[in-house]
Amino acid sequence: MFTGSLVALVTPFDVNGEVDYKVLRDLVEFQIESGIDGLVPVGTTGESPTLSHEEHGKVIKAVVEQANGRVPVIAGTGSNATREAIELTRHAKEVGVDGVLQVNPYYNKPTQEGLYQHFKSVANAVDIPVVLYNIPGRCAVAMDGETITRLSEISNIVAIKEATGSLDLASEIAMNTDLTILSGDDSLTLPLASVGGKGVISVAANIVPKDVKALTDSLNSGDFTTARALHQKLFGLCKAMLGLSTNPIPIKAAMAMKGMIIEDVRLPMTPLTDAQKVTLRNVLENCDIL
Repeated sequence: MFTGSLVALVTPFDVNGEVDYKVLRDLVEFQIESGIDGLVPVGTTGESPTLSHEEHGKVIKAVVEQANGRVPVIAGTGSNATREAIELTRHAKEVGVDGVLQVNPYYNKPTQEGLYQHFKSVANAVDIPVVLYNIPGRCAVAMDGETITRLSEISNIVAIKEATGSLDLASEIAMNTDLTILSGDDSLTLPLASVGGKGVISVAANIVPKDVKALTDSLNSGDFTTARALHQKLFGLCKAMLGLSTNPIPIKAAMAMKGMIIEDVRLPMTPLTDAQKVTLRNVLENCDIL
């Protein structure tokens, strides 16, 4: 249901540290004009942990309104509390999203059965397409292949954002389920496609949506020669976005250098150091982005 290049949207703030909804709408328009296949607000890149519930809902509503049905909107509505995840998912459906992104419950480290029951409860409570989000680096817990296979039997669980870095697990998912596999790491979009991946929920697409779109289009058409060239073109940028500091600190700094947003993240996130900014600027210049 959801394939190709989907952007993990940042949440822009104004000079007072409040959500800048005008700039957010401008970013949505930029993405759609650039040919993006889908929008994913209020995920990790959208700093959802530091948004209030009111802000969370208003960001989703603004993105849905601006998209106006032109591309799918998949909202991050996960939580480490199942009741809260259901509540956020219900609200997202009410404002018109096309699907929801459900991250592994973080901090409380549920068992595999707990993970299964959590995602099953959300999917059964709200009739909306669900994209699972397997990212142990953020959550300290990962779904294993058996749990993902069990969850794939629930009709409205349709895809998985795979961010474990394990091609073995991705292969197992592709072999045992009909879930659409989406890369959760820009630098692994090409390798994942070789075992069945169909796209990416991309951080880099915030600044180079056309290149990310060209990459996924090449992969999904079977043109791995072109895809490999695009992968190599984007690799340095992708590594910098996740290697210089914690996401979304580098991508927001890069967007600020391009004049798209002001450079602001909410505590406990902190900006790049001056030395890191020099490194980032060099990467952007080498990639012909500035």
